[in-house]
Amino acid sequence: MLVWLIILGLITYIILQGSIARITQTPIWILWLVMMTPAFIWTTWFLIYGNGASLPLLLVILPFLVCPILYWWLVQIGRPTNPPASTALPSSPEKLPVKPAVKLLDQKEEASLRECFPWNIYSISNFEQKPQAVICWGQLRSQPEQAYKTVRKNIQATFGDRFLLIFQKNPQDKPFFALVPNPRTAENKENEQIDRPLLAIGLLLITLFTTTFIGSKEIIGITPVALRDDPQLLWQGLSYSLPLLTILGIHEIAHYLTARVYKIKTTLPYFIPIPVFLGTFGAFISLRSPMPHRKALFDVSIAGPIAGFIVTIPILLWGLSLSQIVPLTAKSSLLNINSLNSQHSLLLHLLSKLALGNSLTADTAINLHPIAVAGAIGLVVTALNLMPIGQLDGGHIIHAMFGQNMAVTVGQITRFLMLFISFAQRDLLILTIILFFLPIYDEPALNDVCELNDPRDFLGLLTLAILITIILPTPNILI
Repeated sequence: MLVWLIILGLITYIILQGSIARITQTPIWILWLVMMTPAFIWTTWFLIYGNGASLPLLLVILPFLVCPILYWWLVQIGRPTNPPASTALPSSPEKLPVKPAVKLLDQKEEASLRECFPWNIYSISNFEQKPQAVICWGQLRSQPEQAYKTVRKNIQATFGDRFLLIFQKNPQDKPFFALVPNPRTAENKENEQIDRPLLAIGLLLITLFTTTFIGSKEIIGITPVALRDDPQLLWQGLSYSLPLLTILGIHEIAHYLTARVYKIKTTLPYFIPIPVFLGTFGAFISLRSPMPHRKALFDVSIAGPIAGFIVTIPILLWGLSLSQIVPLTAKSSLLNINSLNSQHSLLLHLLSKLALGNSLTADTAINLHPIAVAGAIGLVVTALNLMPIGQLDGGHIIHAMFGQNMAVTVGQITRFLMLFISFAQRDLLILTIILFFLPIYDEPALNDVCELNDPRDFLGLLTLAILITIILPTPNILI
């Protein structure tokens, strides 16, 4: 319990430092303390009364009502009077300042800008200059994709690579263009170092060691004394580390390769090693250029979970076939690798029945083989990434399918649905808490107006179905 609390605290602080520190002057440690208060209360309760004790409904609901309001208030009072240059684009012309102090274009360039918008493509009604962008409002008179291509071509011919052209909708579904300064101009493109293969290989090797160590010590159960007397026992942890790194690595490599197809600048996959818990915090890539359009956003986002899921299934089936059946006890749960209750996940239970056959009954649990542990973690990683919230892969997918405004609504609904599910599925409580700390907004693509085609929409709905089969419990009729 305390280990989970420490891990949750670290993840929360990293998220706050990366997302909230830029928009408020309220100390991060205060915001962190407020957001961690529910976890502190629940952990204290279970430490005093034991894991089997029932948490009072008041202690479940009250922290979720009070802490978000207090958190929002602390963020608001810490906001600077003058918003930073990275403030989001305005949602309507009425909210624009009358005359900003700083202009990105002079009068001659303003006239050239108007000529970039043919009247039969996008008829300009007015535009305003802000320190961070030039907002162009008008009437869309052609297909969105044609409009964006035409205007972008004209902007590049007139201003070169000085600006990035953004095409998106405001909350009233009115499309508008925005010119923002390009941070990657021709002068700094050559000096920008993206690929760092030595760093990527070094982190991979360190993560291989930490996961192998955790696999031998925590998963297999080899004692430190035994490892000291016979260091070769460490190699037994490879049965856990190799399949786990394969799942995580293929997930990120799929993101990386798809991004390269769309000529999106991105780093190599970097693993995050830690000497405790799972031996790693996963892997990531860092995109260094914006998404060109929603189709690219969809393809890059869905490639990772789909590739990781395809690899996870055979690894999990293999590991389950090597696992042992044990009696179901009060300690059996979705998080207990020595006595896993597969009934808490529909997909996991179906795979377990496929691998173990009729020996898995309603009164039995599973003592997972290290390979199965890696596969189960892969399933959890897939579920987490497919959550349709903010900057998770699932949030990107919903954004690409239905637009940014709808993605925000879906994300909020998902959070509270997971909260209610976690009342019955206590094993999902930690995951639910993490979801409430994630940013709800996703960065728009440059062309954020053009919609997807039917095959992509179907694939997106399929991934949501996969998510549902992972997080929902098994119906009694299938047990």
